[in-house]
Amino acid sequence: MEKNNQGEIRFDKALGFAIIYPYLPPRYGDNKNKMMIENKKKKVLISLRKARTSLDKILDMVENDHYCISVMQQNLAVIGLLRSAHETLMSNHFNTCFKSAILSKNDKKRQEMTEEILKLINIYNK
Repeated sequence: MEKNNQGEIRFDKALGFAIIYPYLPPRYGDNKNKMMIENKKKKVLISLRKARTSLDKILDMVENDHYCISVMQQNLAVIGLLRSAHETLMSNHFNTCFKSAILSKNDKKRQEMTEEILKLINIYNK
């Protein structure tokens, strides 16, 4: 396990590549402010569960030497599901946490929230 300024890097043996688990300030783990809009939460969970199931199928396809194009098509489907989940999470964040921070009179809170969004966008665009 390696740590950097973006978070913790863990190598996933099953997937065969490293995953960055972003650093989140402790306030996000306290669950005092439940901010996930219920219908968005359901949409995200559906996308993530489908992606998890599809990843298992892709692993099986690779292990059993399926045609490369078929594997890549399934891989792109998973990327689409993850992208959809990410966009829903981002939309939810803008409409709840970010909106709340921007409307507050706390300049520090507004600045922190803006910096968090910019960091996330930079990671997303890599």
